[in-house]
Amino acid sequence: MLKKAAALLFVSVTIASFVSCGTTQSHYVYVTIPAANQIVAYREDPNSGVLTAVAGSPFPTGSAPQAVVIHPSKKFLYVANSGDNDLSLFTIASGGLTEVTPRTPTDITPSLLAMDPAGKFLYVGNSGSHTISVFSIGSGGALKAVSGSPFPVGLSPLNMKLSPSGNFLYVTGSQPGVVLVFSLTAGVPSPIAVVPTGASPQASPFGLAIDPKGSFLYVGNAPDNTISEFTIGSNGSLTAIGGSPIGGTLNDPFSLFVDGSGKYLYAANEASGNLAAYTIGSSGALTLLTNSPFAAGTQPSLIAGDPNGKYVLVGMQSGSIQVFGLDTSTGTLTSFATYSTGNGPSSIAVVQ
Repeated sequence: MLKKAAALLFVSVTIASFVSCGTTQSHYVYVTIPAANQIVAYREDPNSGVLTAVAGSPFPTGSAPQAVVIHPSKKFLYVANSGDNDLSLFTIASGGLTEVTPRTPTDITPSLLAMDPAGKFLYVGNSGSHTISVFSIGSGGALKAVSGSPFPVGLSPLNMKLSPSGNFLYVTGSQPGVVLVFSLTAGVPSPIAVVPTGASPQASPFGLAIDPKGSFLYVGNAPDNTISEFTIGSNGSLTAIGGSPIGGTLNDPFSLFVDGSGKYLYAANEASGNLAAYTIGSSGALTLLTNSPFAAGTQPSLIAGDPNGKYVLVGMQSGSIQVFGLDTSTGTLTSFATYSTGNGPSSIAVVQ
């Protein structure tokens, strides 16, 4: 189960209802499968959301791959191999992957990855050593550790996100639940604040999401069954929104996702097998949709969106990816296909 791994170390109506007119460029979906030491790759039809396995998929990785991230150039893909304490670099061609060796060593149990929007730096959350490793990205996607890396953070990172500007890094940890805030200079993290999350000291903040404008940050607290809401200041600081944290229909909100428009937030309720959905107000406050929650498969724990904002992919710990159509005018999700991944996925990345 992904949660246990993260704690130790740190995706019926007709498809035509959700067709996006005039789009021809394929999207590609990459899913890490820790138990099988591989990445499953799919081509996503941008007009229907249908997934088709890429030739050569699945692709072998190192031991227990926990996270995947794609370079903004769309030429390179990186994987955190938590069982080998290293990183894999793959080149991307027509959706297929070719690994570039040798792999890059990192600190103990790398389980999280994040990359700045310019593709200059790769950040690695090392759950086993309570550190963040930072690498500069050079020619051909090659990685070089920045001076001082790895950087101690004092806790096992559960989740990690960069602000859309790439100037701030947010890392969650538990016991008690907190968000660590870092400013970034040439990739080097400098601590700004430690912000409590959740209504109880037992909150484990696995879920973490930031809206596309970088105005609001949300934290899913499990087993608190709440979402904490924050505004993000110009200096990266966090201020709790009135009424935060909120509860309601939440049941182990393990993963959070804000759609590309910044209008809706979705929470994967791992314990109840559904997705809670909210509108995001002008102040950042969340309001539950009247038709929420939406039924999903067994133990939904990952959520990702496609580049057109028309489809949502949810990873199930039962070993599948479920695809939903997203009605952008209402936030309603409708499931139309499920694809087996064999074993439970740990992360999903989508590229156009």
